Amino acid sequence: MSYKAPVAQIDFILNHVVPFRDLAGTDRFAEATPDTAAAILAEAGKLATHVLAPLNRKGDEHPAVLENGRVRSSPGYAEGFRAIAEGGWIGLSADPDHGGSGLPQALNMAVAEMMAGACLALQLNPLLTQGQIEALEHHASDELKALYLPKLISGEWSGTMNLTEPGAGSDVGALVTKAEPDAEGTYRITGQKIFITWGDSDVTENVCHLVLARLPDAPKGTRGISLFMVPKLIPDAAGRPGVANSLKVVSLEEKLGIHGSPTCVMSFEGATGWLVGAEHKGMAAMFTMMNCARLGVGMQGVGVAEAALQQAVAYAADRNQMGPIIRHPDVRRMLATARAEVFAARAIGLACATAIDLERATGDAVHAARAAFLTPIAKAYGTDVGCRVADIGVQVHGGMGYVEETGAAQYLRDVRITPIYEGTNGIQAMDLVGRKLSDGGDAALRLLDEIADGAKSAQADHPQMANQLWQAAETLREATQALLDRDLPERFAGAVPYLTAFARVLGGLYHLRAAQAGGESHRALARVFMARVLPRHASDLAEAVAGRDDLTGIDDAALSGDFAA
Repeated sequence: MSYKAPVAQIDFILNHVVPFRDLAGTDRFAEATPDTAAAILAEAGKLATHVLAPLNRKGDEHPAVLENGRVRSSPGYAEGFRAIAEGGWIGLSADPDHGGSGLPQALNMAVAEMMAGACLALQLNPLLTQGQIEALEHHASDELKALYLPKLISGEWSGTMNLTEPGAGSDVGALVTKAEPDAEGTYRITGQKIFITWGDSDVTENVCHLVLARLPDAPKGTRGISLFMVPKLIPDAAGRPGVANSLKVVSLEEKLGIHGSPTCVMSFEGATGWLVGAEHKGMAAMFTMMNCARLGVGMQGVGVAEAALQQAVAYAADRNQMGPIIRHPDVRRMLATARAEVFAARAIGLACATAIDLERATGDAVHAARAAFLTPIAKAYGTDVGCRVADIGVQVHGGMGYVEETGAAQYLRDVRITPIYEGTNGIQAMDLVGRKLSDGGDAALRLLDEIADGAKSAQADHPQMANQLWQAAETLREATQALLDRDLPERFAGAVPYLTAFARVLGGLYHLRAAQAGGESHRALARVFMARVLPRHASDLAEAVAGRDDLTGIDDAALSGDFAA
């Protein structure tokens, strides 16, 4: 397998499709000029292409293992992680007061995509560390910030997120892990957590766990959850890793993919922890980390899609069946629609990251609302596209895609977790039609106005595509109004197709902008998207507004196939 970081494609989107250039006009991101961004992307691209990509297959064939209570990483992973850390990539968007570079999240997400495309299993480590950095920056005490942030930003230590328990998955409020205050002003954490990504490793000198737990007087549900920092090795007075904490890795999960990423079952046995934020306010702190991770996971989907598509195109160009199969109409259809969707998903993710940056730089509530609205779309669509394109990659390879020799199957196995991570895509869609439409639809309608304006601006040069996009936006506007008039259970029944439709219409806007600013290749790709991907929004929206009567009307016997005579 070979992978080449898509530096030019990302740079084009930042400069011509999303408002990244506006950031350089703000005080906070004045240094984020197009030239600076191009230089950063080029260096990250070299790292992804030449250092990380060669590790991808190694991690799949030689998974992380648990030996004598310690995790031993896949071959080359320690060196790969060190290259990431020493390059300053973990702290790219972190606070300069603690050693970060303070650059825009849009650049950070672009780099994350390239690293994930190169080696998803390894990139998960810095992704989670970055999320922990953000949570600590917003919620931790000054003492915890001073101790942990420099070590996390430098990559000397790594961070994890401990939410899920055997009896508490998406229903986080059902967790039972306990936190009991002790005489030292710290807490004793007891409980078991599962699915902990990079819960232990030998690539850093310490692993820092953010753990959700309940205090003795905690109310039930999510309102009674607190957040604690629980390091693997307790820092000594000088801030160096000291004595081992009372926690251990019970086992590693055997997974479909991302074999190089150790997914741990963690046992906390009266482990020493420090409160992060206020008592019983742990979910607010953890959501800071999760929101960062949600966008990052969306970009992981884009990254793996890019890698899978690159390999599929190369194979199709070389494989001869009555000529190179890349000339066969159906193969060309698969590759063209895949490339069009990868472009759309990448643009949506970078648009979301840019909205986050603009809100941070200006404090404008409109940017904040846009970032919040785009986050579930970027996460769900990015990961759906990742799975769809990886599946297309296997299909293009034919029988050779189904065997492990070519490596095409690894992309599909690896990316399949991303629609599940950080809140399933169904949960993302319910968030979109629930909380994100709770403003009466203001954020959604502002986006739809922007799409309509974009279609009008392209009318002279690209009338057919402009009309297609304008009509799609109006259909989406009608569906949005219809959902606003319904209660939440009715909205939830059509949440996933509504999110998908919104993503496809947004993708149409970004393709149209690319057609206006780019050359014939961008125009040709936009025509593919408008002809073959955008029209699917109509069937999505028909399902979105169908209501739930058909779903509530089908009984469990019918679902199980146990039909009465």
